[in-house]
Amino acid sequence: MTTIDTPTRPLDFIREIVEDDQRSGKNGGRVVTRFPPEPNGYLHIGHAKSICLNFGVAAEYGGRCHLRFDDTNPSKEEVEYEDSIVDDVRWLGFDWGQHRYHASDYFEQLYQFAEHLIANGNAYVDSLSADEIRQYRGTLTEPGRDSPFRSRSIEENLDLFRRMRACEFPDGAHLLRAKIDMASPNMNMRDPALYRIRNERHHRTADAWCIYPMYDYAHPLSDALELITHSLCTLEFEDHRPLYDWCIENLPLPSRPQQIEFARLNMSYTVLSKRKLLQLVREKCVDGWDDPRMPTLAGFRRRGYTPAAIRNFCERIGVAKRNGVVDVAMLEHAIREDLNLTAPRVMAVLRPIRLVIDNYPESQAEEFDSPINPEDPAAGARKVPFSRVLYIEREDFMENPPKKFFRLSPGSEVRLRSAYFVTCTGVVRDDAGEVSEVHCTYDPATRGGGNAPDGRKPKATLHWVSAEHAIDAVVRLYDRLFVSENPEDVEEGKSFLDMINPSSLEVLSACKVEPGVASASAGTRYQFERLGYFCVDPDSEPGRLVFNRTATLRDTWARIAAAK
Repeated sequence: MTTIDTPTRPLDFIREIVEDDQRSGKNGGRVVTRFPPEPNGYLHIGHAKSICLNFGVAAEYGGRCHLRFDDTNPSKEEVEYEDSIVDDVRWLGFDWGQHRYHASDYFEQLYQFAEHLIANGNAYVDSLSADEIRQYRGTLTEPGRDSPFRSRSIEENLDLFRRMRACEFPDGAHLLRAKIDMASPNMNMRDPALYRIRNERHHRTADAWCIYPMYDYAHPLSDALELITHSLCTLEFEDHRPLYDWCIENLPLPSRPQQIEFARLNMSYTVLSKRKLLQLVREKCVDGWDDPRMPTLAGFRRRGYTPAAIRNFCERIGVAKRNGVVDVAMLEHAIREDLNLTAPRVMAVLRPIRLVIDNYPESQAEEFDSPINPEDPAAGARKVPFSRVLYIEREDFMENPPKKFFRLSPGSEVRLRSAYFVTCTGVVRDDAGEVSEVHCTYDPATRGGGNAPDGRKPKATLHWVSAEHAIDAVVRLYDRLFVSENPEDVEEGKSFLDMINPSSLEVLSACKVEPGVASASAGTRYQFERLGYFCVDPDSEPGRLVFNRTATLRDTWARIAAAK
């Protein structure tokens, strides 16, 4: 059962089907769904949509959702992937209780069902090569041709299939196929493969098997064996539904699940193909599956996204029957919306320049109260130390500012957040002639950063960090991985890799953060005031904090697009 309390929402077409089934008494009123990932990669945001749908529907109708690994292809599957899937589903907030299964749990039953199909004349062993099978299969406009091995006797087929199981043949020598209709307009029904020889070790069954069932065969039978009522799949499986039903109808199974297809998640500026995500990892375009630029749940977690924000996003985009593209800005908005309510505020300076307050006593230090989160008054305030020498953002000072630059410049006055008003009086330059230090004076009557007694109100408020108390930090500024709204729509001769954003990562190694974060653990999220939302990275070490930018305070890409 899910651990999430799902709010009341308008019914989508899947929930309408479930409610109709409940009213009619179908399945005895039971609702059992499943999330069936292949352990051949890490889960991404598209899987999150399916997870929320399957676990959500089960929870709303008093049912249960199974976690079942489709581990039918040992050449691509790894224990690492399975472990990551378990972690991701739990992190997202869902639990399957005792209902964790594998397709490999049913290998013996699936094999016996295959013999049943052979014995009833519904399957045969084909010995054509892969190229020959493609030639015999036909095209979308031409029917296929029967394999010359389609007329083998039941006895010969059973003998060959049992010898396939006994590992007497090399890969590709034979294939078990369903005997359906080589002239079917649905290519998936032209005697589809049910079993192939693969002499590879399986991560769960070791060397017990050298033949493995195809997904289109294992999936409906696993559903039926687990008494699944509603098998929710993405639209690419719509053309596979007749085969799903054929398998159910031609075998003595304990239940008859219903396959229902919904639109998969496609998102702008994002690639959600596992094959392409694996390519990004293998070609070292990113730093692994959990790189914060990746659309994987592991990458989102490391970047600082929250499970609640992802669930809210999945709820908002809804469930549709037709494919479309969701603007990634919707996901980013969901993250900002959640973190604005939950993230503690701190002050951090990413590109520091020294600010010296000449009329502040050199030996003096004091503390100011600053809200932990203005959106949550109950959170209270934090103590922020202040001293004569501070750090401010280099971009918050200009010696020769343009009009409407309201931050610090010679002769101008600004408010320091929660502290004092200061007025710039001069600068110090380094040997290269660059400004290395800004000098100013402060007005003691403006303590706390409120309005001055005479009523004056500076037009700018700057964040700052006391140099004496600052914590050193490394900050990684992550941005979208691709510059193209549709990275897979490229001109001939190019690939989606050519659409990678060269500015998707900038590392700042001399940042300064207020001392209250010194003991922050990995995964702790903050709002750096005026800068955005940031998360402590697992790479952090004692005395060396590493922060990942989760999101900017506003949609900067929208501003760039508007400017164009």
